[in-house]
Amino acid sequence: MTIQEKLEILTGAAKYDVSCSSSGSKRSSKGSELGSVSSGGICHTFTPDGRCVSLLKILLTNYCIYDCAYCANRKSNDINRAAFTIDEVVELTIHFYRRNYIEGLFLSSAVFKNANHTMEMLTSVIQKLRTDKGFGGYIHVKAIPGASQELINEAGLYADRMSVNIELPSDRSLKLLAPDKNKEDIFKPMKQISTNILNYQEEHRKYKKTPIYVPGGQSTQLIIGATPENDLDILSLSQKLYDKYDLKRVYYSAYIPVNTASNLPDIKNPPTLREHRLYQGDWLLRKYGFKAHELLNEQKPDFDINFDPKTNWALNNLSLFPVEINQAPYGVLLRVPGIGVRSAQKIASARRIAPLNYLDLKKLGVVLKRAQYFITCNTKYYGSVDLDEEKIRTVLKPQIDLNEADNPYEQLNLFDRLSDSSWKPKLLLPLALQIPSKLLLAEDCLTSVTGEL
Repeated sequence: MTIQEKLEILTGAAKYDVSCSSSGSKRSSKGSELGSVSSGGICHTFTPDGRCVSLLKILLTNYCIYDCAYCANRKSNDINRAAFTIDEVVELTIHFYRRNYIEGLFLSSAVFKNANHTMEMLTSVIQKLRTDKGFGGYIHVKAIPGASQELINEAGLYADRMSVNIELPSDRSLKLLAPDKNKEDIFKPMKQISTNILNYQEEHRKYKKTPIYVPGGQSTQLIIGATPENDLDILSLSQKLYDKYDLKRVYYSAYIPVNTASNLPDIKNPPTLREHRLYQGDWLLRKYGFKAHELLNEQKPDFDINFDPKTNWALNNLSLFPVEINQAPYGVLLRVPGIGVRSAQKIASARRIAPLNYLDLKKLGVVLKRAQYFITCNTKYYGSVDLDEEKIRTVLKPQIDLNEADNPYEQLNLFDRLSDSSWKPKLLLPLALQIPSKLLLAEDCLTSVTGEL
């Protein structure tokens, strides 16, 4: 099997890991066209200083000893299999880097032979890149549950970020869909990486020559919709992971029905809207000071698809509103729908000089379409309807009920089609005029999708 054939198989197999945003392109270029598009998986991540970094995203192998019901690479599936050698991954990475295709590597693997053998190969790849080739680019590597402590420790000295995928939100679901795995094997390396990061940071303060261990922190992934856990269960688990293991990110992956089995849900489309709301709720945990039990409860354990989590929380707690924009503490401002971290900081700073009026808020980046129903400016309420939950829900609810819509999103057209016979073409405004430009920091990249929460 050629390197190109291996690359096509193992980049395709890596696309189900959502720790990075994309994997390759389906576009094919003709000989007369400028540029070349390869199916090899190039994905992107963000560094702490806000730079977007292109990564080669591949599996070391898709041969697997496990038979997880949800996984495309499970051993019982009849699919094309391939495996890179250690030297092949090293040479591919250096080859792509020298041609400016990539700036780093995202390396994962199915479990081949056993956990220690797989982890040893992954560690050998990144060790050879760092020491033999002098590669200083970004490396994200997966830690294999069940691998020895020594191998996990060694890998952390060469990787920028490590991750251990939980995959399923509960021990019950793990036993149902992945009976070969157990939660102890998953949480053990996660705890080990977290402890090592803290220990090496402490040593580095005393002795500057101490190497930095996993400077980019660790992350994990959860599959959404394959098992019956509700949003409260999932978000509560994420909160515990952030608190206990100091994770940088929990990634959510809408279940894609690649297999059929009696213990798998019978769905046609992945629950991508639910995944989106969970990302927004996760953002509130990490950046806005919310707790899972505030956003959801036993009576309402799932997010309302039609409203972002902060708006839904505000509507469920309308007795706390409206808040006076010129007096509310910073922590209270953060909980107002339409006010994000940066706009709250600007409000807190600007009102020290002079009281703010309603028009000032738009200049400071507040999304008044939502915020107007939850604030007052100089004691005046500017909402288009009374401060009533049902009235505000009616105004803010999308025209299409997202709970009932099969496909609420559609490609934008260059023309507006009018309902009557007087249809006229209407060019859209240039994108630069529709969307105010923003300089996004690394952890703020989700804001480009969700807007100010």
